[in-house]
Amino acid sequence: MDNNFEYILFDLDGTITDSGEGITKSVQYALKHFGITEDNLSALNKFIGPPLKESFKKFYNFDDEKAEMGLIKYREYYAEKGIYENSLYEGIVEVFEALKKKDKKIILATSKPEVYAKEILKYFKVDNYFTFTAGADFEETRVNKGDVIKYALNEAKISDLSKVVMVGDREHDIIGAKENNIKSIGVLYGYGDVIELTQARADYIVKSTEELLKCFVQL
Repeated sequence: MDNNFEYILFDLDGTITDSGEGITKSVQYALKHFGITEDNLSALNKFIGPPLKESFKKFYNFDDEKAEMGLIKYREYYAEKGIYENSLYEGIVEVFEALKKKDKKIILATSKPEVYAKEILKYFKVDNYFTFTAGADFEETRVNKGDVIKYALNEAKISDLSKVVMVGDREHDIIGAKENNIKSIGVLYGYGDVIELTQARADYIVKSTEELLKCFVQL
């Protein structure tokens, strides 16, 4: 693996935290508002990662207005409960520690609203590892992963893109990295799979946080 990386961008859901419970319960709550009952939470895992309004449209054929209301109802549950129905992946703190020892800059790049993202990092006491947190805005003008990555690169004033890599578990992370001409690492311990990450053309794919750590120890 390239040993020139100085800036490591991390996705949040499915990469740093196993956020499935909180996200799927929030979607379940939102769907109930429309009279849609979904008792199988695992069937809602497809909502983890992509922008939420896009997912409501794709999976439930919501129009713009309905998707907007779905997002509002989602946030009602998520802001109070879902944000904490979440856990750090085992071994991810060791990855951060290794990067910090090598003086690498760790940046968060998530499609989750920035306010929630900062709260989650603080809640799990890992906010001190990050030099910048880039997330979506509540108005959804910056929500696609490519836009979030661009925002992160601009705010961190990074000009040499050969020194940047994006780490994430879904195709959106890989596609967003390519849109910004940076390398990507797909992780298989999250909510994506090897077919999705391969088709999106991730530059590297790792199976576990242990493998991810080995990648960065070599940097």
